[in-house]
Amino acid sequence: MHFPAAHRAKMHSTNPIERLNGEIKRRTDVVGIFPNEGAITRLIGAILLEQSDEWATQRARYMTLETIGSVSDNPTVSLPAVAA
Repeated sequence: MHFPAAHRAKMHSTNPIERLNGEIKRRTDVVGIFPNEGAITRLIGAILLEQSDEWATQRARYMTLETIGSVSDNPTVSLPAVAA
């Protein structure tokens, strides 16, 4: 309850996690059978990197770094380096 009122519903919601899990399931179902554990780790890692980039660039969709920065102890808020 220490977060601003505008953030409370978003912090409580599991919609982004459910959407991410659904996307992982959809993409792994396409492949069907993986030859080894490394193959599935690479696919899921790629999906997570893609989603991280999407969340970082779609600033108005969910929560922006600037609005989260207002409740942070660290006033400097910046985007992490994008994986090349």
